[in-house]
This record gives sequence, C-alpha cells and structure tokens, in this order.
Amino acid sequence: MNALTERVFVGLGSNLDEPLWQVSRAFDELADLDETRLLAVSPCYRSAPLGPPDQSDYVNAVAMLETELAPIALLDALQAIERNHGRIREIHWGPRTLDLDLLMYGDRIIDLPPRLRVPHPEMVNRAFVLVPLHDLAPDLNVPGHGKLDALLENQSREGLQRLACL
Repeated sequence: MNALTERVFVGLGSNLDEPLWQVSRAFDELADLDETRLLAVSPCYRSAPLGPPDQSDYVNAVAMLETELAPIALLDALQAIERNHGRIREIHWGPRTLDLDLLMYGDRIIDLPPRLRVPHPEMVNRAFVLVPLHDLAPDLNVPGHGKLDALLENQSREGLQRLACL
C-alpha cells in the first residue's frame, strides 16, 4: 500500500443461509480485494432485525480495511461480494444473505446520491454498528457526528449479544 491509501470501515450483516458463515466468509473475501488489505475484524453480534417483521435475528460485524480503491470502486467491489452471496435487493431492510455497508472512508464526507453516502447515514443510530466499530477503533471520530464514545452513550445495547465469529 502506498501513501494514497485510506482506512475504511465496512459493516457486515446477514440473517439468511447460516449468517455466521456468511459473515465469516465475507471477511475472507474482503481480505482478497484488489488494492486492499484487511487490518482487523470485530467480534460478531446477534441483533434483532429492523424493518419488516417475521425475520430472523441478524449477525453483524465490522471490518477495518486499508484501500487504494476510490469510494465508488470499493462500493462496486462490496456489491460484487454481496451478489456472490446471493444477495437480492427486493425488500428495504428485508432479510438478506449478506449486506456490506461502507460505513466510513477515511475522514471524508461523501454524498453521491443515490449510490453512496459516507459516513453511512444510519450508522449513528444503530448499536449493532457502533458497538463492533468501537471494538476496532474506540477513539474514532465519525465525520459530521463526533466521537464514537459519545455516540455510543445514546444507544441501547438491549438485545445485542456478542458471538464468536467462525
């Protein structure tokens, strides 16, 4: 990696087809991305689903990467991994084999609707993102939102259960 790398955080989630396996396999695939290096992965967490009722619980985690890929190129690579896992985008916040969200791209604020907004617009409202993110980078500052510690103070961790990833 050269001086043009960015530290990025990717949120992972799954609630279909063996979610722990889906997330663990995705960690390996993130490690294999071109011009990218996997720096660390958080523990996995079980969380209640958002959105439509009658869904299974989710398994969530966060990966920290270093990449030379531009934001849209990285998003394309993440979406290719989702497709390889059989991801179908039918129901907003519906069940999925794998969801990969680009949470942060360095300290940049990116607004490229409809494809990409970074920091991820909902991350500050989701304990299942903030807790594993805090596991990786407790001193992190979320651009436009402030210190991660302060954001976590406003989040209930009820229903969030730490798991061992595969």
